[in-house]
Amino acid sequence: MPYRAYKTELKPNNKQATFFWRCAGVGRFVFNWGLATWKQQYDDGEKPSAYGLRVQFNAIKRDECPFVTEVPYAVTESAFQNLKSAFQHFFRRVKNGDKKVGYPKFKSRKHPKQSFRVRNTEVEHDRVRITGIGWVRLKERGYIPTAGKYGVYATISLKAGRWYISVLVENQDEAPINKSTLVVGADFGLKMLVVLSNGETFENPHCLKEAMSKLNRLQRELSRRKQGGSNWRKTKLKLQRQHAKVARIRVHILHNISHHITADLRPRVIILEDLNVSGMVSNHHLAQAISDVGFYELRRQIEYKAARYGCDVLLASQWYPSSKTCSRCSWHNKDLTLGDRIFNCPECGLELDRDLNAAMNLAKLGMAA
Repeated sequence: MPYRAYKTELKPNNKQATFFWRCAGVGRFVFNWGLATWKQQYDDGEKPSAYGLRVQFNAIKRDECPFVTEVPYAVTESAFQNLKSAFQHFFRRVKNGDKKVGYPKFKSRKHPKQSFRVRNTEVEHDRVRITGIGWVRLKERGYIPTAGKYGVYATISLKAGRWYISVLVENQDEAPINKSTLVVGADFGLKMLVVLSNGETFENPHCLKEAMSKLNRLQRELSRRKQGGSNWRKTKLKLQRQHAKVARIRVHILHNISHHITADLRPRVIILEDLNVSGMVSNHHLAQAISDVGFYELRRQIEYKAARYGCDVLLASQWYPSSKTCSRCSWHNKDLTLGDRIFNCPECGLELDRDLNAAMNLAKLGMAA
């Protein structure tokens, strides 16, 4: 892992926040100009490119849109890079035959998330220097390393009325040599979020479910406001902040779980199920509950933290019958349903929680691998 990302909240004053809004607006304008020009050139039979559009825009920006020069050049430069990445992902999905190819869309100033990138960022214990505005205070002190090599860009983003900065810092630490022989199977579920093969369990916090009453009240309040009015914007910000709070609680809990599995246990192998989350969400009876859990985010955290601590992550096929197979004698129960919470084996007499039985089967699969 050559670089490691650090993201923390900024504490800008009014002048700095206004500058951030201006930079985000310029980045949005340049991206939309590039997308419109790309479509026009393609319709005319040309072969547009992000680099060619950037050269074309630099030649006309001082005459047609001089306000662009009031912000750092990196804002404009990164906007064309974002456009390039958007079309690269689009072409990749078209080539792979995906159902949703996702043609790049124009950015809106009404979107709750805004972002831009800058160069030449300096970090100190409690503040960060941003090109064009100077030193900006950090809410979390000492989190970003002050020594080491930083990435080319720093990303500044807005979410629910709060500004954040994300920087890349070169990671000098090499992955430790893991001499452990421990194999851990982790079974994900809705009733219990994670059940490990060693018997440890982590309950599902139901973050969204717990906050639904307040979210529904704010949504009803927003619907009564005049759209675009002052009170409408205030209520909309309250609703955004409540959603952001739910997301922060969920991510915090997932970080605790993934840290325990990787850093505390330090197993040699961690084996997970390769869940088809998109297919599971298509069931409208379970869609909200599955989205509330964050299966993919937990898997992502386990994978990158495992690399940091020298653990290997294996994925079991989504068709592997971990819940229907006896972890002691391998007898297969074809009639097991989601309502059966206890696994009973008539062959060897095993009586075990179905999730723990599944986790133990995953661990056996990891040992065999």
